[in-house]
Amino acid sequence: MAVPARTCGASRPGPARTARPWPGRGPQPGPGARRSLWLLLPPLLLLPLLAAPGSSAYSFPQQHTMQHWARRLEQEVDGVMRIFGGVQQLREIYKDNRNLFEVQENEPQKLVEKVAGDIESLLDRKVQALKRLADAAENFQKAHRWQDNIKEEDILYYDAKADAELDDPESEDVERGSKASTLRLDFIEDPNFKNKVNYSYTAVQIPTDIYKGSTVILNELNWTEALENVFMENRRQDPTLLWQVFGSATGVTRYYPATPWRAPKKIDLYDVRRRPWYIQGASSPKDMVIIVDVSGSVSGLTLKLMKTSVCEMLDTLSDDDYVNVASFNEKAQPVSCFTHLVQANVRNKKVFKEAVQGMVAKGTTGYKAGFEYAFDQLQNSNITRANCNKMIMMFTDGGEDRVQDVFEKYNWPNRTVRVFTFSVGQHNYDVTPLQWMACANKGYYFEIPSIGAIRINTQEYLDVLGRPMVLAGKEAKQVQWTNVYEDALGLGLVVTGTLPVFNLTQDGPGEKKNQLILGVMGIDVALNDIKRLTPNYTLGANGYVFAIDLNGYVLLHPNLKPQTTNFREPVTLDFLDAELEDENKEEIRRSMIDGNKGHKQIRTLVKSLDERYIDEVIRNYTWVPIRSTNYSLGLVLPPYSTFYLQANLSDQILQVKYFEFLLPSSFESEGHVFIAPREYCKDLNASDNNTEFLKNFIELMEKVTPDSKQCNNFLLHNLILDTGITQQLVERVWRDQDLNTYSLLAVFAATDGGITRVFPNKAAEDWTENPEPFNASFYRRSLDNHGYVFKPPHQDTLLRPLELENDTVGILVSTAVELSLGRRTLRPAVVGVKLDLEAWAEKFKVLASNRTHQDQPQKCGPSSHCEMDCEVNNEDLLCVLIDDGGFLVLSNQNHQWDQVGRFFSEVDANLMLALYNNSFYTRKESYDYQAACAPQPPGNLGAAPRGVFVPTIADFLNLAWWTSAAAWSLFQQLLYGLIYHSWFQADAAEAEGSPETRESSCVMKQTQYYFGSVNASYNAIIDCGNCSRLFHAQRLTNTNLLFVVAEKPLCSQCEAGRLLQKETHSDGPEQCELVQRPRYRRGPHICFDYNATEDTSDCGRGASFPPSLGVLVSLQLLLLLGLPPRPQPQVQVHASRRL
Repeated sequence: MAVPARTCGASRPGPARTARPWPGRGPQPGPGARRSLWLLLPPLLLLPLLAAPGSSAYSFPQQHTMQHWARRLEQEVDGVMRIFGGVQQLREIYKDNRNLFEVQENEPQKLVEKVAGDIESLLDRKVQALKRLADAAENFQKAHRWQDNIKEEDILYYDAKADAELDDPESEDVERGSKASTLRLDFIEDPNFKNKVNYSYTAVQIPTDIYKGSTVILNELNWTEALENVFMENRRQDPTLLWQVFGSATGVTRYYPATPWRAPKKIDLYDVRRRPWYIQGASSPKDMVIIVDVSGSVSGLTLKLMKTSVCEMLDTLSDDDYVNVASFNEKAQPVSCFTHLVQANVRNKKVFKEAVQGMVAKGTTGYKAGFEYAFDQLQNSNITRANCNKMIMMFTDGGEDRVQDVFEKYNWPNRTVRVFTFSVGQHNYDVTPLQWMACANKGYYFEIPSIGAIRINTQEYLDVLGRPMVLAGKEAKQVQWTNVYEDALGLGLVVTGTLPVFNLTQDGPGEKKNQLILGVMGIDVALNDIKRLTPNYTLGANGYVFAIDLNGYVLLHPNLKPQTTNFREPVTLDFLDAELEDENKEEIRRSMIDGNKGHKQIRTLVKSLDERYIDEVIRNYTWVPIRSTNYSLGLVLPPYSTFYLQANLSDQILQVKYFEFLLPSSFESEGHVFIAPREYCKDLNASDNNTEFLKNFIELMEKVTPDSKQCNNFLLHNLILDTGITQQLVERVWRDQDLNTYSLLAVFAATDGGITRVFPNKAAEDWTENPEPFNASFYRRSLDNHGYVFKPPHQDTLLRPLELENDTVGILVSTAVELSLGRRTLRPAVVGVKLDLEAWAEKFKVLASNRTHQDQPQKCGPSSHCEMDCEVNNEDLLCVLIDDGGFLVLSNQNHQWDQVGRFFSEVDANLMLALYNNSFYTRKESYDYQAACAPQPPGNLGAAPRGVFVPTIADFLNLAWWTSAAAWSLFQQLLYGLIYHSWFQADAAEAEGSPETRESSCVMKQTQYYFGSVNASYNAIIDCGNCSRLFHAQRLTNTNLLFVVAEKPLCSQCEAGRLLQKETHSDGPEQCELVQRPRYRRGPHICFDYNATEDTSDCGRGASFPPSLGVLVSLQLLLLLGLPPRPQPQVQVHASRRL
């Protein structure tokens, strides 16, 4: 029975095909079959097709034939693994050495409670230090006497930016020669700080746009100097303390110990008041509506200033805040797709910032429309919000309407909503109405005449919000712990404990208490210090500890690995984004946020370490709250990690014996040993080169014993024990076997104790797996899967067949060693083999053939008919082994050898799509929010700022024009074009180097494939009219392989859409849809938004300075000649900011 020969355009016999299973065999296709255009042949149509005579002597293999081939493949793999893998022999070795180890149990509840207690104790020590600092600061400031005539020469301090400025010949301070008050210090390297420090002094950092010689700043430096002794005493009481910082409301940062400031390549715009930890500590959560006047009078530079101001305002918000942004003229409308208040997280703020850039000025000013929209937003109780400080921020160029009727309707008499007004740009409008609006609604009036005023005036509102907190006194003195963020001085990822510092002075005898916040005290805790309190190696390769905050963001998690960090934003990775989301994890997350204890066993999906595979696994989750914090701690354990081995090597002679198998001199006979780069001892020098690390380890062990107090005895003893146990595997199994007989490049064993032994020694030259088994994808996947796990080499590591060298390209096959000791079961090791790709490709063809004798392929005569096989008919028949991730493992096509390890859709898109649509595979799509992307080329090269007025020659000759508002406007616009991009865009790169060269954070979409619902043998046809293809697919028992046999495509007319597996750049999920179903969260439990004694009379005044005609003309000429002036630092401080 032969299948008729096919050519492109030839017709197939029989009517249209419908979806049916192969006659009498296999299950119906799963739900995925409905997705396809691939239809299964009805039984009665398929039989004539196979039986029809044709010109070919071969027919497509029958199903029972292909099942026979599959069994032969299964038996071959199983036989090789039984002989060479040594699973059973390793079990026996463990039992023979039963006296050398104990079996310990991980008790999840006790374990998680202990770790939570240890973290609580660590943080509590920082809390006590914070309280000492805050109390001392308040007392020092209260005792301080203000000096009006103070000079820079009167204050001696270490200016953290002094060294960088001295190295800069153009530095303004060098030109002025004002370094007389700056100390010069010596520094020593301290690994705890990852920096050079001086423990005898504090350092001071003052923002570039603040004049350090002002009276306010000098008085601030004067009284904060006394904090130096308190910092030192704190360190004496707790030597583990890291950075201790006081961030002042004036912008001064004093920190200890002293270290030079990390000066960026561009202008340093670091301002402590815009750091996440300061913002969180300085005020309670906020519900903010920003309304922007886009009437026709707002154009050119004024509109640009407004856009920039809104973006800067958004940067003062944290994840505990909620916000919306609207523009208004005669009508008000949201600038983005958000129709209500949304959480001020990084992604939502990005949407706002992009939308704001699209605002266009037109129409007439309608304050009423803008304020009514804002009040309606704040009164919407059907959405999640902060439910604390409520405020409206209005940006306008001016107007006459006071909209008193709106305030009477929505806000009076209780005035629960504060109104802040911002007069933007140079204009001649009366600002009295704007001042009145702010003063009548417990807010503040600000002016933003130019770019230099934006940063200062978009953050000063925090002083007003801090008033109720200051007036609440001790009730408000509560330590808060922040999100994770990147430390400005190089510690890496940290959390910070914050405590507000209040002004305790009174303006006069019997007068009201001062209501200004002095600043925020902060103490950093490195995430690595918290991680050290968690058990690392007793939980096994797939067990871990994690912690989340009230927003559901992870504080600890093995998947918290930001490739790059935005210096201005916290690192916010949601627990449901750190893992693959499902309903069970949503319930666990909610319970943790609510501060509950719990335990739950779930079946869930996990992503492999190399992010190529998905495994369905069982995990046990246990969680408890961390008292006195907003964090909750969780523990995840697979069932096989309930128990673990603890070596008991009290016999020093045995220690020495086993240790000798770590020496390179033993590798030739015992195989090469890689040791996991763990912290075995304090004095062990780390190295990324495993050979170097092993050398360092051996040198240290010659000086100390495994029982030394400076070493981790658990890690050392387990390492030495596993060295001896794997050596016995060599002795009992590997050494007497001929690997070449079965075309093996290597055999190997890896253990929980940190040993990876590869035999023979020469195979180590091509060993590319991670020497830390817990970080090796093959190791972790083998523990989670039963049977043999195939791992083809990554496609990029392969060479083309003609360039293949012996013993270079191999396929890993591994399996976990399950050990039963009484009623306790554990998996302490993984063993495997490395197959020679070229030899096993030939063997694969033989095993999937109709050979009756090993050396004689089946021949078909001219008058007889027989089935095609994968060896003789490889020109017509495609035979492949694909793993559970959809990657090619073996093929009978020689030209596909260089494609082993590729996603199969890149090899045969038509066939892979058919497998997917017939439910052999399913897929999981997720987003990686921690990716790093190459920098995008600037989009504004060669483009001048739009809206710049260009004067005529007559204007230049008219003196009146030079003194007019038009000239002043031109000056600002030119200043904008010359300075704006180089100054303010540097803020995003302030600690990260040049934006043209550094990578930036981005979102990548990931797609992984894994086996679907079809388990049995299955046949189908890829229906493509005249170019249809038959195929058969069957899972290989006890492996992660799919065996596929298909007709080779003869036409290219039916090229199907290609399934993608590679990571692709993405904007992430649609934020406009996500905000309609926000994830569960809870805000801080404290709120200070009202105090009856608050004095709201200080509500703002004009702060602009009229320009000097002489200076203006000089600057204009410099600009016109192409010589931009250096921007002069300025400080804008409220008159009440006298300390």
